[in-house]
Amino acid sequence: MFADRAKIYVRSGKGGDGHVSFRREKYVASGGPDGGDGGKGGDVIFEVDEGMNTLTNFRHIRKYCAGDGENGGKRNCRGKSGADIVIKVPAGTVLKEAESGKVILDMSGENKRVVLLKGGRGGNGNQHYATSTMQAPKYAQPGQSAQELYIEMELKVIADVGLIGFPNVGKSTFLSKVSNARPEIANYHFTTLSPHLGVVDLSDAKSFVMADIPGLIEGAGEGAGLGHDFLRHIERTKVLLHIVDVASTEGRDPVEDIYTINRELSVYNTELSKRPQILALNKTDMIPEDAAEDPIVRIREEFAPQGYEIYPICALTGEGIKELLYHISSVLDTLEQEPVVFQSEYRIDRASLDETEPFTVTYDAAQDQYVIEGPKIEKMLGYTNLDSEKGFLFFQDFLKENGILEMLEDLGIQEGDSVRMYGHEFDYYK
Repeated sequence: MFADRAKIYVRSGKGGDGHVSFRREKYVASGGPDGGDGGKGGDVIFEVDEGMNTLTNFRHIRKYCAGDGENGGKRNCRGKSGADIVIKVPAGTVLKEAESGKVILDMSGENKRVVLLKGGRGGNGNQHYATSTMQAPKYAQPGQSAQELYIEMELKVIADVGLIGFPNVGKSTFLSKVSNARPEIANYHFTTLSPHLGVVDLSDAKSFVMADIPGLIEGAGEGAGLGHDFLRHIERTKVLLHIVDVASTEGRDPVEDIYTINRELSVYNTELSKRPQILALNKTDMIPEDAAEDPIVRIREEFAPQGYEIYPICALTGEGIKELLYHISSVLDTLEQEPVVFQSEYRIDRASLDETEPFTVTYDAAQDQYVIEGPKIEKMLGYTNLDSEKGFLFFQDFLKENGILEMLEDLGIQEGDSVRMYGHEFDYYK
């Protein structure tokens, strides 16, 4: 079965943690820090595969995770980077954030290979934190966290011309006559349950791609039947070719058919009603000779004043098709040649590296003090005025939000005990 929608979970790799270690060599009593850096996490990459035309593969596999970076090691050994994961999709796949429905990325046009989620950066080993005043840092930077997303994927076919109209008006027959497509053709409603694409080659004009969009029904614009699933594929087309059963072989009024289909387009997306639309009056060979009124004349009188170009054709015999195709080609020449690409509406933010700056909370038995140190603490102290009540309360909140107060309690701190941080000493009180 054709699949044009899928929901998946994707996750980039976490960065490896930096390592804490010190050089241990013969005749070297106190070697310096030599903790290695963590490896970078793997990226999540989306890539267009021209050989794919459905999202069927994603019905069975819904979770895609890149590899995590390895932790750093001693002797300056850097952790191995995590493996990237490449997710291949058909051209025309639109990626949306599942909860909000906002467009993240459209795999069309120049978007052939895109890094969607970047893996976390590896953390620095303790060798990076040695200073003149802190020659033996016992902390290292944790790796940056992974990024994750739930993605709704929609396949919107890429074609210059979209065939629209009620079921069984001859769209599949028309496409098989004018292109290399071979859709199933039968006298059943909803014979076409998936879009068919074909290339129309003209001897002295530019070729173009035409898509047979599955037949629409009344209420499709509001989701009736498979309405939204079908209408999705019209959004990229530049020209709409409206195939009409001018002979009323199904017992419907062709004028009312045209109005009905256009109402459904407008309900689904008002922009579709603004696209150039050509009326192809099909099945002219089946118009009853004793008809009280010529339906072609009636349609011309109704829709020509509205600006519609009207072409009577017979898809079965080929009558009138050549003139119609050359007209479509000339209309396409007047339009922008760039493909319709949906713009991004959802931004993926990478958390600041400041969130992963390291710190340690330890107990110094010799001094009978609890010691908090690390770049994260040092930076916070640098721009916080502890002499003001507001600044001190802000710093207390920082300690609480980062779990530092909880870590002190785990070490057994009691009220009145001393806490030391880069030249500052405090008595601990809840």
